[in-house]
Amino acid sequence: MNRIDALAHISNQVQRGELNFSTGLGVSFNIYRALDQPDCHIDRAAQLLRGEPLISARIVAIANSAIYNRGGQNITDLRNALSRIGLKTARTLTMAVATRQLAGQPNDPALRAAASQLWEHTAHVAALAHVIARRVTHLDAETALFAGIIHEMAGFYLISRASDFPGLLDGDPGDWTERVEPEISRTLFNRLSIPETVSAAVAATWEGLLAFPPTSLGDTLLLANELSPTPSPLYTSREIAHSTPEIDAVINHETLSQILEEAAQEVASLTEALRF
Repeated sequence: MNRIDALAHISNQVQRGELNFSTGLGVSFNIYRALDQPDCHIDRAAQLLRGEPLISARIVAIANSAIYNRGGQNITDLRNALSRIGLKTARTLTMAVATRQLAGQPNDPALRAAASQLWEHTAHVAALAHVIARRVTHLDAETALFAGIIHEMAGFYLISRASDFPGLLDGDPGDWTERVEPEISRTLFNRLSIPETVSAAVAATWEGLLAFPPTSLGDTLLLANELSPTPSPLYTSREIAHSTPEIDAVINHETLSQILEEAAQEVASLTEALRF
């Protein structure tokens, strides 16, 4: 089966609601849904998460990052970490683990490398989106972080299917972005009840039309994507900046480069905490 036929086959499966998930991924999704319940409190969240060391480790790491640990006092226990970052960020980190798990554990070294690079890109975009929302577009930073985490969710799913279809990641990225990515993303977002504002922001990245100065959540995500030093491996033939592009407008009497320079430590710390 050639690449175009393989993409069409995957797209048809997705349209029928046939998505292949690992057992571990299902557990992460269930925890995310439990944390999203209105009656879930800190003690209940801690109880749910103690059995998931990977998620718990990310929560503690984020709680000790420069953005959340402004007093410089590190935390080692899960409950205090949850109290510091809040359940909204805990849900985001649970989704971060689930997103990374979507790629599975491919045996092919090239697919493992692609999954690793895609997560590195995702971590950078999420961290940058958090800072840009707080300092530039003045939107909810936690929502921007969440949007950054899930903006390549369909890409991780594609990598998980690449073992069954050799050459699936090769060729024109337009075959992927135009034929399959929107369909997989919408199906995943619907199944996970992702808020419309977030799914619309992710959809804006497919259009690639960045308004400047940026104001919306879609602009926030597009700008973070553009500024990420690590490109997505799924778009290697597309012109993507591998370093800070020449975007430097005045925003509230400051330039974008000045804002990012001041926030560089926060971005680096948050990106590091998101690494697996």
